Amino acid sequence: MPAVSVASTVLNERDDIDSLVESLMRQTLAPAEVIIVDGGSTDGTWERLEAARLKYPTLVPIRDESCSLKSCPGPIARGRNVGIAAASSDVVACADAGCTYHPDWLANLTAPILSGAAEYSLGGSYIDLTNPDPTKSTVWDVASAPFFGVKLSSNAPSKSCTARSMAFRKEVWRRVGGFPETVFLGEDTVFDCKVRQLVTPAFAERAKAVYQPRHSFRSALRQMVSYSVTDGVLGGRSARLWRNVARCLVEILAAFALVYSPIPLLCVLALEIYFAFRLDWSDLRKAGLKTSLRTLPARLVFSLLVPWVVACYQTWGSITKKNRLNRQNFT
Repeated sequence: MPAVSVASTVLNERDDIDSLVESLMRQTLAPAEVIIVDGGSTDGTWERLEAARLKYPTLVPIRDESCSLKSCPGPIARGRNVGIAAASSDVVACADAGCTYHPDWLANLTAPILSGAAEYSLGGSYIDLTNPDPTKSTVWDVASAPFFGVKLSSNAPSKSCTARSMAFRKEVWRRVGGFPETVFLGEDTVFDCKVRQLVTPAFAERAKAVYQPRHSFRSALRQMVSYSVTDGVLGGRSARLWRNVARCLVEILAAFALVYSPIPLLCVLALEIYFAFRLDWSDLRKAGLKTSLRTLPARLVFSLLVPWVVACYQTWGSITKKNRLNRQNFT
């Protein structure tokens, strides 16, 4: 089989780094190397990587403090570029901390490329509701999932462009100039848009990353705020902004209409329930009654907040042109 390299970038991921490395080392298609770029962790992540290198000869940890906000406006993109540039293989797969990978992930993700059917492959990510370990996912992981493009089943169709599960020929990465190092968050979305101008992506089946964000209500909302601000800074997804502004206006008008009739508000509530569950209702049902009962009210609450967060913070980002720091940079 042709050689495949895996590249990832991390910063202050002590709690997740061991599971990431171990899952990548258990692949049925053994990677030629697993390159993990550390942007200058201060929480013990780098020390864990150095210890893992003694156990796994194909692990290549790189410490590069230029892959941080102190040195670069797009540290995640820079970390990805450093790792990909160091890869010896023609085909490179991207992975992320906060995720683990089933043993057949790399084989499934790169199959369209290695067969010659595509030069670019996307796998997406999902939250594993079948895992009995309650520490692996929270109510708010499931409640916020569809708003971050995350699925609730490994079999769910996905066209997500997340770099949690993405592979390409290195020449394609070169042709688009790599990941954009001027973009703080959403660098994979910008990269995807550029690549799609050159080649058509393959959407690989059963190649999703198992995502474990472990969100609380506050952290899920903070992530939505950060992504919305970034969209404003980049000037992207304007159609999404106006859809959410329209939802906010309709909700306000329905509230004022209560003076005359409750019917408009009831209609709006019915629509909001539809927006909350339309993307993965069947997966929630399959997850079982206990999961559904815990998740349904949380999902509805989060969905009701989304249009207000997007409308306010995407507008704010477009005005200030200033991103919000992520969790790793607060550590």
